[in-house]
Amino acid sequence: MPRVCLMLLAAASLLALPLMSQAPTPHAPQTQVTVLNTHDGGVTEVLQSIVVPPKAGAPFTLTLETEWVKQLYEGGTTTFVNKRRIARDADGRIYQERWALVPKNNPRVQSVMNMIQISDPLAHTRHDCFMRQETNLCELVNFTRTTSTIYKPMSPATGPIPGDQGSAIHQDLGKRLIQGVETEGTHDILIYNQGVFGNDRKITVENEFWWSPQLGLNLLSTKTDPRIGKQTFTVTVIVPGDPDPSLFQIPAGFEVVDRRQTGLPQ
Repeated sequence: MPRVCLMLLAAASLLALPLMSQAPTPHAPQTQVTVLNTHDGGVTEVLQSIVVPPKAGAPFTLTLETEWVKQLYEGGTTTFVNKRRIARDADGRIYQERWALVPKNNPRVQSVMNMIQISDPLAHTRHDCFMRQETNLCELVNFTRTTSTIYKPMSPATGPIPGDQGSAIHQDLGKRLIQGVETEGTHDILIYNQGVFGNDRKITVENEFWWSPQLGLNLLSTKTDPRIGKQTFTVTVIVPGDPDPSLFQIPAGFEVVDRRQTGLPQ
C-alpha cells in the first residue's frame, strides 16, 4: 500500500510540472526594427577642372563649359556637362562657381550651383561656401598660392618616362586666338607600359591645351585617358577687366566656420 501511494504522488508531481511552466509571464517591450538596404562596390568620382592661378594685373570674367565623355564597360558612352562662371580681379582674388554635372541633352535634369569658392592670395584664405538645404555654410581654409609665382602647365620631354614607366611625345602646336586672346598650343602623348597601373596592356594618355600667357591659364584643354574617358574644358565667353567687387564678398545669410590649419607657409 505505501508503494502505491508513492507512485501516485510521483505521477501527480509530474503532471504538475507542465502546469507550472504554463504560468503567465509579463510581455517584453517590443523594439521597432529598421531595415536598410546595402550595396557593395561602386565608386565616387570628382572631376578636376582647369587651374586658375592668382595672377595679379590680369583681371577677367569668363564662362567655362565642361564636357566629360566616359566609356562604358559593355560599350557605348555616357556624357556629362556643366557651365560655370569664373572671375579674377587685379589683386589676384579668384571667384569660382561650382555647378553639378548633368547628363547631356537630358532636359529633365537641370544643373544646380552647389558651391562658391573665393580665394584671396593676400589674406591667404579661401572660403568654400556650400549651398545646402539645411544650412548655408562657408568653410574658411588656408590658401597658399601667391601672386609672385608663375603657374604654367608642365609638359614632358620627348623620350622615356622616368622609372621605366613608358615613353612620351611632346608637340608644340603654335599659336591660336581663342575668344580674342592669344594662346600657345601643346599636345603631349604619354604611353605607359604594361603593369604600371595594374594594366594588362599599354595605356595611351593624350593632353592638349591652349595656354594664355596674358591670363596665365588654359582657354581650351582636352584630356583623353582610357581610365577616366575624355574631358574637355572650353572658355566660351571672356570679358577682360575687373569683375563686380561684390563677387568677392561672403554671400548673405552664410555662416562661416574657421577650419584653417596653423603652421602653413604664408
